[in-house]
Amino acid sequence: MSGIMSKRTVDAVFHGLFLFTDLRQILRDTTPDHTLDDDQKKEVSKILTKLEKQVAILQEEMLS
Repeated sequence: MSGIMSKRTVDAVFHGLFLFTDLRQILRDTTPDHTLDDDQKKEVSKILTKLEKQVAILQEEMLS
């Protein structure tokens, strides 16, 4: 690769950052002890699954 990032790579970074913002909001909502209810746990699970996909894209795009 020539060192130029593809649109897919940049999109994965930004999408991942937005997902981290979603996680941060859950942490804000559960202050001070950050105990998650069942719905929040389901949401965190969905967010983490999406984050894993974005990281996989980054690994593929940046390390291949």
